[in-house]
Amino acid sequence: MSLTATHDALRALKLDGMAEMFSELAENEANRQADPVEWIRLMAEQEQQNRGERRLQSRLRAAKLRDDTARVDLIDYATKRNLDQAQLNSLAQGQWIAEHRTVLITGPCGVGKSYIACALGHEACRQDKAVLYFRMPQLLAELDNAHKAEQFDRVFNKIVRADVLILDDWGPDIMTPAQRRDLMEIVDARYERKATVVTSQLPVDKWYDMIADPTLADAILDRLVHRAHRIAMDGPSMRK
Repeated sequence: MSLTATHDALRALKLDGMAEMFSELAENEANRQADPVEWIRLMAEQEQQNRGERRLQSRLRAAKLRDDTARVDLIDYATKRNLDQAQLNSLAQGQWIAEHRTVLITGPCGVGKSYIACALGHEACRQDKAVLYFRMPQLLAELDNAHKAEQFDRVFNKIVRADVLILDDWGPDIMTPAQRRDLMEIVDARYERKATVVTSQLPVDKWYDMIADPTLADAILDRLVHRAHRIAMDGPSMRK
């Protein structure tokens, strides 16, 4: 089989990474004398790299992160925002996801809470985890529409199955009875089964006021706060 035919056969088999590396190796006459096993190793590595990148892009599209370029290794620590670099680097390893824990990020408007949440979501996608991002008002509106369209179970199951659920920008609006019931169902179904990130301008002890029902507030926050990693940010607005 000719070099061109081999390349085309690899493409036909959708082994684009192997085809790419095969062409690169074949272009150099000196490579013709190389060990065939080395060729296969290099081709397999390129194929694996390409497939990993495709999976990552697919995960990021499904996640719909507010900022899919956010990365833990690009976080600005020069600006004083009460960030613990060691803590964030540890979270980037993903053990909190395996342990089905929660990350609670609080701080004033513009301090970079959403960026941190999206950076953790990006790292989760890189680890081949299913991630879903919602601004809290968006989630509540989607659940309300799902009820009206009699599709709540489908939307609920999609949210519950995600390895990492990011709920960004919670508060300060008071929740309706239907909203807090839906949130309770989601939090309860995911508790100690999946990982969650929540960001809010308000400190955690003020979340009771947003839920506006003492019994449900206790139940929801007990599940969110239990074994949670806390990131209490402060400092100037990064938008300025």
